[in-house]
Amino acid sequence: MLELLVYLLCASILVSGVLAVCLQNTLPAMISGGLAGLFAAVCYVLLGAPDVAMTEASIGSGLSVLIFLYAIRRTSGAKE
Repeated sequence: MLELLVYLLCASILVSGVLAVCLQNTLPAMISGGLAGLFAAVCYVLLGAPDVAMTEASIGSGLSVLIFLYAIRRTSGAKE
């Protein structure tokens, strides 16, 4: 059962990554990339690496998404 859940999470990581690359709008693409990091963090917890999962959740899907949101917000006003 655990193995099936890990495979499902790995497929979710791949789908989120492909969506992040294929989406035209930057905001949904960035959110999809953050979801890939979140799915990876859950996968790390299931595989028995809670320290890696905490790092991935805080930096990979938390801090980097906030930095990208800030950058998108700051640069979107430059077009006008």
